[in-house]
Amino acid sequence: MKQPATRILGRTGREITTLGLGGQASIQWPGPGSDPVAIIEKAHQLGINYMDTSNIYGPSQKHFGEAFRRLGVSPSAAGYDPEARKRLFVATKTHIRTARRPEGERFPTDFSEGMLDEWNVSTAVDDLRRSLSLLFGDGRGEYPEAAYLDSVQIHNINTQSEIDMIFDGMDNPSPERPWLGALPALLDFREGTDRTGLNPKREKRIRHIGITGHWNTAALVYAIRKDVFRIIDTLLVTINPADPLYMSHRHNAIATATAAGMGVIGMKVFADAAYYHKGAYFSGSPEDVYHKVGSDELPSRELIQYALSVGGISGIIVGIGHVDDDPARCQLTANLDAAQMEKPLDAKQMEEIEKMLAATGKTSANAYFQRKSEGLTPPSGVSAESDSPMPLMNRLAVRVSWDASYAGAHPVERYEILRDGEIIGTVPHHPQTSLEKFHFDERFREDPGTRTFSYAVRAVDSAGNTAQSPAVEAGPSAAA
Repeated sequence: MKQPATRILGRTGREITTLGLGGQASIQWPGPGSDPVAIIEKAHQLGINYMDTSNIYGPSQKHFGEAFRRLGVSPSAAGYDPEARKRLFVATKTHIRTARRPEGERFPTDFSEGMLDEWNVSTAVDDLRRSLSLLFGDGRGEYPEAAYLDSVQIHNINTQSEIDMIFDGMDNPSPERPWLGALPALLDFREGTDRTGLNPKREKRIRHIGITGHWNTAALVYAIRKDVFRIIDTLLVTINPADPLYMSHRHNAIATATAAGMGVIGMKVFADAAYYHKGAYFSGSPEDVYHKVGSDELPSRELIQYALSVGGISGIIVGIGHVDDDPARCQLTANLDAAQMEKPLDAKQMEEIEKMLAATGKTSANAYFQRKSEGLTPPSGVSAESDSPMPLMNRLAVRVSWDASYAGAHPVERYEILRDGEIIGTVPHHPQTSLEKFHFDERFREDPGTRTFSYAVRAVDSAGNTAQSPAVEAGPSAAA
């Protein structure tokens, strides 16, 4: 059997198959006649090595655990094959933002209540242990010494406050902190350290840490910029042909993650089946699971190849509703075949797929999980700082600084710096991967006297669209 196509997953250095197996669809909501374990076994048989699940996907992790034991890739199996396990990339997720919190308090977006309550889960570390047990242990809380996860992803981040909570304690993860974010604790389990006091056995259970999101690309960019030590290795994010009509992940979060060296995995390629048979809402039952291979008006092949042609995408995950011995009826076989691309689609081919989706009238399906478009946004955080006149030369210098614009349907190309309404310089755009701002320095050749100047920054995208910041003032009076 020919091995499936692979790509390198960013700085993890790992090769993953361009098609990964998503842990939802019939693995989370198996209906009559669906065998979730058989889907996982078939994916493994076909050579798919990227397996995705989550602590909030109901029985998904349990089904993976059963499949892994049957396949001999679980250390709790009698015929465990550690080399076969190494070839897999097993990624799970936690929706809990905290690793420690005051008794009785809970961060608003911690999904720690009502999710498999018998586990008594309240922190991201609890979630980690739950995953290890369900995927590679006895499914009741215990797991063997050889158990590990290739990635734990902090799931579905949407706001700056969530990200600040996740990072809380990174600078000082003292066991005395009443609040502690998920990230410093997960880092302990990646490095085999106990800086947080939450890993007393100094276990090394995680190979990589990731983030996921689909609603707010600005929040994902903020998380990447805040990650000054490059701890977060991967991004799982929505990508499909409707992306240009929403606040684009392609030109914002995906571009920023790629520039930061992260591996990027695409999801929601079919809008969680809303492009096919269900309404614009998150799936929640077997009835929401799609069992056919695409449709006549919207073939699944084109949607898969569109996502894999976006720059920076290493692979995509797709949930499977139905497997079949007949390749024409088997979603898994058809999707894997579509993902065997020798080269990405060109810009014209991708535009044709966008038009094909638009002709179905289903572009609005993204609205329930992806933030609406704001178009090209003005640069933010614009400031202008005056230097005192240079000794002996009596010259004034002004530094104009700003944070990147968010792109609309087209990538940002450059920034124009204006003084009193006139362009005095340009700065090329690049993805802003750190907290360092863009800047432009104006050095006056002559003494401007006591004048005060008005500065603004205008973003320009590749289609010529512009968005200008409010003006700020600087000059000799400011320097004084």
